[in-house]
Amino acid sequence: MPLTPLKRLATEIRLLEMEMFKKRGFGHIGGCMSMTDLCAALYGSEFRFDPQNPDREDRDRFVVSKGHGGPAMYATLAHYGFFPKDWLLTMNEPKTRLPSHCDRLLTPGIDMTAGSLGQGASVAAGMALGLKLKGSDARVYTILGDGELNEGQPWEMIMFAPAQKLGNFIMFVDRNYKQLDGDTETIIPLGDLQEKFAAFGWYAMTVEEGNDPDAIVTAIQDAKKNQGERPAAIVLNTVKGAGFPEVIEQEFNHFVTVSPEQADRGIAIFHKMLEEN
Repeated sequence: MPLTPLKRLATEIRLLEMEMFKKRGFGHIGGCMSMTDLCAALYGSEFRFDPQNPDREDRDRFVVSKGHGGPAMYATLAHYGFFPKDWLLTMNEPKTRLPSHCDRLLTPGIDMTAGSLGQGASVAAGMALGLKLKGSDARVYTILGDGELNEGQPWEMIMFAPAQKLGNFIMFVDRNYKQLDGDTETIIPLGDLQEKFAAFGWYAMTVEEGNDPDAIVTAIQDAKKNQGERPAAIVLNTVKGAGFPEVIEQEFNHFVTVSPEQADRGIAIFHKMLEEN
């Protein structure tokens, strides 16, 4: 089946990610690949941004609360020209502008420095409140890992956002059922997240094909149409390592090493997909 424009974009982003990981030899490959389709959906369809003026006041904001997803963001931002693509091969090296976790002071297009899990959620809600008070029509999006929901701070924000009627705020959960040291449902079962968010007063939904950027766009558009003054929560049922079978198959695939040969096999997969479509 031919790739849709957004699926093609996601494949192009994954290809850039694999080139980064090949150069570095290790990284948070699993969680980056699982959120790549969201990056494609946002930047390819729903997000207001300007690579020539990354800090323009009326832009939408995207907080990567799971800060280890930085490489997926870097590949996306480089694709759109926020900075030269040759920066990608410097990731996590001395004096790089692209550390392993997002840093807004170093990387054009990054809205928040992240890494301490849970904190991005609160900052994103604060951004949304600030924009609301200014009367801005800009939106704030954030992505949390499902393992990140073991932290208490996101649940404080999950109470706060509906109370403040943040209808300009959309939260995504990368529900890949894995975290650093195991399966989320073994470590601390999260249960039905959509039901929980709805109980807190969010407009909540689940995207069963969370690695389908077209399905994600449909959910975002539904949220914008129906959330009113409520924040929206979109649970993305994803696969950790999506698109790269060798990472998907690893039991522990949060932070992994990758040999040049393994990386080349992943790169070949994405090149083939693009060439056939």
